[in-house]
Amino acid sequence: MPPTLDLSTTTHPKMIISPPRINLRRAASYNYDKGPLSSTSSRFSFNHLVFSPPPSPGLPSLSPPPKRPPKGFTGFIRPRRVVRLVLSILVILVIFRGLSWLFENHSSPPALQWAPEKHLSLEMLENEAKPKSPAAVAITDKNGQSKWTVSIPQTHEFPLAMGGYARLCAECRELSDKIRKENSRDHSLTSSYLEFGFGSSDSGFIDVRDAQRNGYIPSSEQDGRGTTQEPGMPLCTKSLTVVLESADAGIGSTLMMLWTAYGLAQKEGRAFFVDDTRWAYGKYSDIFQSPPSPGCSPPLNHERIPCPRQARHLVVTKTTFQKVFSELIVDQAGPKDAFTVSARKTAFSLARKGHDVLFHLNKDDGEYVDARVRDLLSKRIVPKTKGKQDGVAVGVHIRRGDRHPFEYQYRDSYIPLENYVETASSLIADRVSHSGGSNESVSAKDHSFLIVASDDPMVYENSDVKRGATKGSMYPAQDRIRLASKQAIQKANPPDKSVMHKFSEEAFGWEGGFFSAMFWNLGMGPASKTNANTNAVNMAKAAPPPPSQETLRLRSLVGRAYVMDLAVLSDASDAIVCAVSSVGCRLLAVMMGWDSAIERGNWVNIDGGYGWLGV
Repeated sequence: MPPTLDLSTTTHPKMIISPPRINLRRAASYNYDKGPLSSTSSRFSFNHLVFSPPPSPGLPSLSPPPKRPPKGFTGFIRPRRVVRLVLSILVILVIFRGLSWLFENHSSPPALQWAPEKHLSLEMLENEAKPKSPAAVAITDKNGQSKWTVSIPQTHEFPLAMGGYARLCAECRELSDKIRKENSRDHSLTSSYLEFGFGSSDSGFIDVRDAQRNGYIPSSEQDGRGTTQEPGMPLCTKSLTVVLESADAGIGSTLMMLWTAYGLAQKEGRAFFVDDTRWAYGKYSDIFQSPPSPGCSPPLNHERIPCPRQARHLVVTKTTFQKVFSELIVDQAGPKDAFTVSARKTAFSLARKGHDVLFHLNKDDGEYVDARVRDLLSKRIVPKTKGKQDGVAVGVHIRRGDRHPFEYQYRDSYIPLENYVETASSLIADRVSHSGGSNESVSAKDHSFLIVASDDPMVYENSDVKRGATKGSMYPAQDRIRLASKQAIQKANPPDKSVMHKFSEEAFGWEGGFFSAMFWNLGMGPASKTNANTNAVNMAKAAPPPPSQETLRLRSLVGRAYVMDLAVLSDASDAIVCAVSSVGCRLLAVMMGWDSAIERGNWVNIDGGYGWLGV
């Protein structure tokens, strides 16, 4: 009998001994057997033969674990995915190109197309292909690329008729877009779209002088410039010419445009010129001193074009200036809102440069303004204070007539005069209270007053305005030239009832303020006065007949009164109260300077919550 293994005495704690009668066979339920194991049965299964017990959790797996893709960007990119993405992009581009080619409007004519044949001589071009009126023209350069330029007949008058520059700018924009689309079909999409954006130059434009030099447009020895080159002075290489003409009767917006244009010319290194051939206020030198000479002669007339901005010799009017100005503001401040502080300060600084150089009144008016300012400043001096406790002078600019406020509740009428008076009085009270002790404050208050300028002569007679300052101290800005009321006219020219007079039309005054219809009909006959509104509308559509010398004289008087009011208010006032809806109010801020008007708050707007708005 073989020896038996006796494990009853073992003490190993991890050894487990199964009882001798334990059944190690799996039950039928463990093998998922649901029926008999007969081979003839429909429920016969071989699961009991292929069953494999689950691996022991304590032993390593015999098969390696599946590989997982690495995380991150490198795990996402696979060659197959890259190929599919590239193919998808190519298909989209092909479809886009095909649709753009199918829907391209090839039949729409441009503003004017003109591509001279290379075999034509210069004489043939002048006779057969030369545009007979100012227009934007399409040309083909030596490389076969489509370009465009502006052609103005050399014998054409300068400046163009009113509205001519605005029409020419519209043609330039239309033709430039068409040339850009044509060139984009021969270049990549990226290069064509990079030309868009604020302040970008038009690569399809050829300047007039370059186009003539290369033979794209005809030129001749007879330039028909209409001006005389000053001896010893060369022609300007770059220039900006401001044409003073507009269907708007107001002079304030013209001054703002003029000052800003000078600042732009200085920024871009352009010579600056002013053309007053058809200015409604007559000669520029009758109101202001002539601008300083740029040191070069004006360019040829047919080289002065209104577009694009990159043109060597640019000419702007009030109708075309807004586009040029907006682009330059974006260049300075970035594509931001037009009323942000950065954009306002940029526009303000440009206008201020123009004011410092151009706002010099003619000799007689300038001497009067200087004397008037000295007289008003002397009224502020408190005796025996050595200038330490002077009074406060607050300027009040009140615009009425055809200019209505921005504020909603007054947009169909005018801001009440009490609002101007109360704001000015509060400024005086606030500044006087900080001037010293009680006795000094009383003395300073007694020497404080209002300086009023308005286009409505009835404002000066208003009792609320007269009570605006202590002891009713109110002074008009100037009394050299003032818009008169009907009552003042009749008082100055009383009729002699003892004799029989020839019938004459009843006099009319400027009650209510400055209206464009009255301005356009100054010095004209009764027939024109009855059609005042119609005449003002026609100014924007067609060139009116030239005004008479008497009309120009009266209009010049209105302009001189306006600028003298502004000059006295800006020089003699410690603070100014006005409505920003009036361009005169914005001009006053420029004349005061950014630091005084904006930073120190000496410029107060009572027309809504707007700040300085510029042009």
